Amino acid sequence: MATLVGTVILALALPAWAGITFVGLVRTRREGGGLPRPPRRRWSPARKCAWLAVSAFVAGGVLHLYGMSYLPFLFPEDACWFGAGVKAYPDSSGTLPVSLVCRGREIVPWWVNPGLLALAVTGTTATAASVTLAVRARGQKTVPGA
Repeated sequence: MATLVGTVILALALPAWAGITFVGLVRTRREGGGLPRPPRRRWSPARKCAWLAVSAFVAGGVLHLYGMSYLPFLFPEDACWFGAGVKAYPDSSGTLPVSLVCRGREIVPWWVNPGLLALAVTGTTATAASVTLAVRARGQKTVPGA
């Protein structure tokens, strides 16, 4: 009985309460009440480069995890079985560059390592550009009479 009550609360009451609260907040915002919106700051070029760098590094991490999903961990013969359909031990494997060779055939898709390189170069270049632009912008603000 207690499980049924908990399920009803989770399935019906909580979503209904969240919806009613959301509608109330939207109405308050539309009617001009509530807190005024803070003014939006324009994105500086340094900030744009920083976001590009963070995005490139996160995408590179995700791509590296995807590539590593092909590698053997507990049962090496299963990596070749799922990748190439051959029940054998891998000839070689590596994490950087991501590689798994089973009976002379590369299992990891060809685009993983060039994608990792492109994202690493993009992230590093964007980080350097962001720092350079931020230092230049700070230098322009502090120079008196310029």
